[in-house]
Amino acid sequence: MKYPFYSIAWYAGRILSLILVLVFQFTINAQTKSPVVHEELARKEDSLKWFADSMINAVEAPDRFRADSNFVRSFVRALRYKGSFAYPFDSLLTISKLYPADSSFRIFTWQLKKDEYTYLQKGAIQVHTDDGSLKLFPLFDYSMFTAKPYDSVRTSENWIGAIYYRLIEKSFRGKKYYTLLGFDDFSVSSNKKWIEVLHFNDKKEPVFGGPYFSYKDDTTKKNIQSRFLMEYKKEANTVLNYDPELDMIVYDHLVSETEEPEKKNTYIPDGTYEGFKWSNGQWLHVDKVFNFALKDGQFPVDEQLRDAQGNINENKLEEASQRNIEKAKKKK
Repeated sequence: MKYPFYSIAWYAGRILSLILVLVFQFTINAQTKSPVVHEELARKEDSLKWFADSMINAVEAPDRFRADSNFVRSFVRALRYKGSFAYPFDSLLTISKLYPADSSFRIFTWQLKKDEYTYLQKGAIQVHTDDGSLKLFPLFDYSMFTAKPYDSVRTSENWIGAIYYRLIEKSFRGKKYYTLLGFDDFSVSSNKKWIEVLHFNDKKEPVFGGPYFSYKDDTTKKNIQSRFLMEYKKEANTVLNYDPELDMIVYDHLVSETEEPEKKNTYIPDGTYEGFKWSNGQWLHVDKVFNFALKDGQFPVDEQLRDAQGNINENKLEEASQRNIEKAKKKK
């Protein structure tokens, strides 16, 4: 067999290219783990903690909005540091941070207290990049401007806001789908919990929603929905979580305690559970997850989901929901 002849210059060029690639990769790894960068981000995190707290707890509304503006600007400046994706921002306890298993991105969500009755949701998706540079998609809450949030596919520009406390990774036909469970401190009389499906399109841009929630096996037929909403009385303790053992999203069946189904702020759990099971690229509704109802006074009660300052604790929210599911399985 004859092998093609290449000039010495060609071989030298190939070796030089390989050396440059190795140097580039070493530089990126060094940037990611650089003590200087880590120390600088730690200093910025100290300021971010103060702004994050003030967004919720400052007494005067102008102070809360000013803290929000300062937080966003400072946070983006911090994320612009090479290798910032590797920095966890662990001390920002009021900021939810979720990653998929492959750490291809992370999603931040938080809230701003507008007034005594209203919270505004904020968020951003940081995508992992090979060179450590920043690729960020700010999330703009559009929920107050839409009357039909269940029936729409959305982008980062018109996102339905929520504080996400769980990410569930599924796939269909080689494509990854990230299901997000979220909480919305909606109004003075009711809360909301959302199930939202996120994927990335061919342009690697985030897309929220789609034909993912099917009720085709129900006796009473419903249209396919783009996302799932659970709205309920402010004081009610409700379950909405993923159970790995069942491989299912489990949630409370709600009823109006005053027999006024048009008023979502009267909805409370009745002790039975519904669910969603992933099947052929959709979450298929399951009408009865546990075929029993808890007796009066036996409904599992979540621990307090707010800290002393009144902030929602997403970790407690998830843990409490999971404990309720475990109690239900044991009861069965």
